[in-house]
Parts: sequence; structure tokens; C-alpha cells
Amino acid sequence: MKKRNDYLDLIVYQIYPRSFYDSNGDGIGDLNGIKQKIPYLKDLGVNAVWICPCYKSPNYDNGYDIADYRDIMDEFGTLDDWKTLAKELHANGIKIIMDLVVNHTSSEHYWFKEARKAKDNPYHDYYIWADKPLTDWTACFGGSAWEYNPATDEYYLHSFAVQQPDLNWENPKVRQECCDIVDFWADLGVDGFRCDVLDFISKDFANNKMNNGPRLHEYIKQLFGREKVKRLFTVGECQSDTESICSICGKDRNELKSVFQFEHIGLGRSDKYTPAPYSASQIKNVLVKWQNFTAEHDLLYILFTDNHDQPYFISRLGNDKELRYECATAYAGMFYLLKGIPFIYQGQEFGSANSRYEDINCFNDVETVNYYHENFGKKPQAKLIDEINYGSRDNTRRPLAWTKEKPAYGFTGATPWLKMPSRADEINLETDKSAYRSIIGFYKKILALRKSSDAVKYGTFKDLTSSDDCFVYERVNDGEKIIIAVNFEKANDLKLPPDLTEKNFELLLCNYDQTDGFSPAFAPYEIRVYRNR
Repeated sequence: MKKRNDYLDLIVYQIYPRSFYDSNGDGIGDLNGIKQKIPYLKDLGVNAVWICPCYKSPNYDNGYDIADYRDIMDEFGTLDDWKTLAKELHANGIKIIMDLVVNHTSSEHYWFKEARKAKDNPYHDYYIWADKPLTDWTACFGGSAWEYNPATDEYYLHSFAVQQPDLNWENPKVRQECCDIVDFWADLGVDGFRCDVLDFISKDFANNKMNNGPRLHEYIKQLFGREKVKRLFTVGECQSDTESICSICGKDRNELKSVFQFEHIGLGRSDKYTPAPYSASQIKNVLVKWQNFTAEHDLLYILFTDNHDQPYFISRLGNDKELRYECATAYAGMFYLLKGIPFIYQGQEFGSANSRYEDINCFNDVETVNYYHENFGKKPQAKLIDEINYGSRDNTRRPLAWTKEKPAYGFTGATPWLKMPSRADEINLETDKSAYRSIIGFYKKILALRKSSDAVKYGTFKDLTSSDDCFVYERVNDGEKIIIAVNFEKANDLKLPPDLTEKNFELLLCNYDQTDGFSPAFAPYEIRVYRNR
């Protein structure tokens, strides 16, 4: 059994395989494409990858609707390709984390195709049925959460798309099936799981809640508390209030090792598609709160800004235009030098930003498309287009721009499955790597510092901020002290700690060319990282 601190050595890179790299020229990223880019991942400095679902799927929700948990999506390759990829990753010191989606299956899964045939079918009780809708729940992707099934004259529950029926975790056979799936991949050598919407596996019908039901902890313990899989790293997409995190991730709970905490992700918008006023100090306040809370309760904290479900962080809560380099590098240092486990989303490391498209046909995300059609004619067209460009999950799902070469920017030799990022001429890996002020170059320095510094990996956190519109904090371990000073969007004089002088500290990193690295005058989105001498 690993000690909890061992997981603080992880630096995780999230891969959305469909959009990462196409190795066979069909316009779709694949497992062999990931394998070909292992040298890139190693050079970046990561030591684990989280691969979004690559299982057999009809792809109504891009792989989060699984038709076979023990096989690989045809477009991505074969199970043998997966085994080869895992072997190559491990040979290069990179762990592999798989997405585990067990709240629901695809409606094309064998279980559901059988279940919907008749009430007396052996698989019928694998899903949640009712003679009439038991609640007025709205599915997360819009519309009623209940769908009529003519063959049995019943309704089945789907918390997400109609094509994603919810499994009935009250059925012990379902729980055993899910344990067997975990064991199947554990036997093949996975190092961990990211657990999709895991708090949905227990419903709370009594209190009219679709998630966080009364048996949630029992179910998670059965899934991951077993001796065979206790060693695996697990991170949950769950409710992330303080009480829930303690109960799911407490060190003696035998449930999950960690969960994502989304409080900073929700800032700056009134709903998914509508921005709202914010200040960068709000981001700082959330980070301070959770650094202190996780330290007090001995919890692992996940450090992230971006994933496949959100628009780019610098586009929503930063500056992705004239200060894109400064903002991307400042946020990288601000987040990834905190105590916790860094998660980096593909493209983030070279400053990828949101796209702009005027035609709904340039979008693929089921949530976005449903929202557009539900509101078409009800809102001014220009406003609706603004909303989906702002909030669509497709912002981070567009194929990666590896080179400057049009039309597909090195992602594929064919037509990409989804329109390339609209700013790919400007924002691509090749251009960034060769730039004097390179975002990926700064990321490499940040990650190298994490690896080399016990203060960054294991040390205590203390907030030293004493002026507005900035974030100053220290990390300390066994005599090593790292101080991180980050200014936000406007030039500012920071109140730095009085002992932060050239005599006592060396300037390790800065995203501006410095003449005096100890001056209180900071430029917009300037970050400096110091270490005691």
C-alpha cells in the first residue's frame, strides 16, 4: 500500500485521445498517436497520463457512453494497441490512468439492449425503471431524465443523454460487474482511475437528489477498498464541498485517494454559457482556502485549471489575447507550485485558447448542440452564438495544433474529425516552442522545479499576501523555502516579505526579463519564484 505522500510525486497529463494525435490518417486521434508522442510527454516532464475513455462506444457523448468496457473503440485501435501503449509508457516512467465511467453505460451496451426487451430479462434490473417518471429531474444535457421504453411500457432513468441509461447500483450484480471491470484493467497494468460522475451512482430519491445518495460510500468502498486495488491512484469527479471531500477521501476511509475540487472553475460566470464579473483575487482566495483545508485534514489536493469539460481557463478567467503568454505562465506557476497533484490538460502547456465559430455545424459536443437547438429562435442568434463559443466543451476538445502547417496543423493528414482551433495559425506548439517567450518552455521549468524541490512537493503552505490583486505564498520543507509572488492583470507594487532580499534569496524563475528581480514593481501577470540561499 502506497503512503499518501507518494502520490505527490505525480505530474499528470490529461489526453483527449480523439484530439491528441492521428497516427493512421483517418482524421481521428488514436492510441498509436499517443505512443508516438511519448518522447514529447517525457520531455515536458510529466510522469502519468490520464486517458479519457477509449473503450468501445457509439460516441454519442465522445466515449462517455460505453458499449464494451473490455475493448477499445475501433477508431482508436485495438486492445493490443492499448497493451503496447501501456508497456511503452511504463518503460518511459509514465503511469497510465484510465477513465472509469460506471454511473451509466451506452444504450448500445449488451446489458441495456437485453434489459429493454422485457421486464423478466435477466439484465432488466441492471438499470433504473419506473412505470411513470418518479421525479421531475432534468437530465444534465437537457430534457427529462426519464425516457419511455415501448417494449416494457416503462421509463428508464438517464442522468445525462438519452443514450446513456443509468446503472442500478442497488443491484449487487451491477456492483460486482463494476468491480470486475476495475479488476480487468488492474490486471492489465493500469496505475489508477479517474472516476466519472462517481457521486451519481447512489441516487437519493427520498430527498429528490440525482446524486450523493445514502449508499454512496458503501459503493465506493466495494469498488476501491478491496486489497487487490487499494494500491491504485483514484481521483473522483464528485461533489466537492468540504464535508464530502473528507468523507470520500479521508485517509482511513478506503474509498478514493482524491477528488477534483471545482470551486475555482465556477468563478466568473452566472451559468455555463454566460460570463459574470470576477477578480483574480477570487481565484487566490479559493486556492488559499483549499490549501489550508486539505493540510488541516491530511487530504490530497488536485491542482488543475483545464479539462475536457470546460472552456480554457485563461480565456474565461484571464487574458488570452495581448497578455496570453504572461497569463498562461503566471497561472502555471501559481497553481502548480502549490501543494498537490498537478493535472495538465493537452494544449494548455503552450497556451491554447478558446475558438470562435459562427456555425453550429462547427460544433460536436452533445451538450452544446442540445443547448443551441433548445434556444434557437428564443434568443437573438448573435447572442446564442456568443454563448456557445463562450461555454462549449468543444473549446478544449478541438484537435491539438502541433505545427504551423495548414490545414490540420500537424494533427492529421486528413480532414480532422472536428474543426481545428480557430486561432491555430497563432497558437500552435511549433510556434510556441520557437518563441523567445515560450509558454511550454516555462511549463518545463515549473515542472522541473516541482521534481527537484521537496519544499514544492511535500512542504507546508503559507499565504503571505498582504496587498490587493496579487498572490504571494511560501512553501517550506526542512530548511528549504520557496516563495512564489504572482501579480494579476494590472501593474502593481507588491508588498513582499521583508526578508525577501537578494542577500537571502535567489530568483529562480520569472516570466519577464528582469533587471531587478527584487523590486516591488510587478508588471501585469508577472510571476517570480524565489528560493532561500
